[in-house]
Amino acid sequence: MNVVDSSGWLEYFADGPNADFFAPAIIATGDLIVPTVSIFEVFKRILQQRSQDAALQAVAVMKQGSVVALDDTLAMEAAKLSIEYKLPLADSIMLASALAMDATLWTQDGDFAGISGVRYVAKR
Repeated sequence: MNVVDSSGWLEYFADGPNADFFAPAIIATGDLIVPTVSIFEVFKRILQQRSQDAALQAVAVMKQGSVVALDDTLAMEAAKLSIEYKLPLADSIMLASALAMDATLWTQDGDFAGISGVRYVAKR
C-alpha cells in the first residue's frame, strides 16, 4: 500500500525532476491510498496556478486510488505524530493515514526525512 504526499502528486502532475520517483506508487492504483487532505492541497495548488478544469482533472486521477477521510481516530493519531515529529497539520495527517493503512508514504518533503515507513527523495 502507498500514500503519496501532496508534494509528490504535484511533482508528478507537473512532470518535475522527481516525477519518475512517484510514478510507480501513483500508477499502482489498486495499492494507492489518498488522504482527503491531499485532495485539498493538490486541488487548491492547481486551482491557484492553472484552472478549475485542470484541478478537477488532477483530482479525478487521485480518486482512482482509495480515498481515506479524516475521522476522529485518525485525527488523534495525527495529533500524536505532529507532536512526536514536530510535523505541521497536513503532514501529520498524511503520516497517520499511511501508518493506519500499513502503507509507505512517498514524499519529497524534508519534514519526513528519516521517519520509518517513508520513502523520501530530496526535492531537485
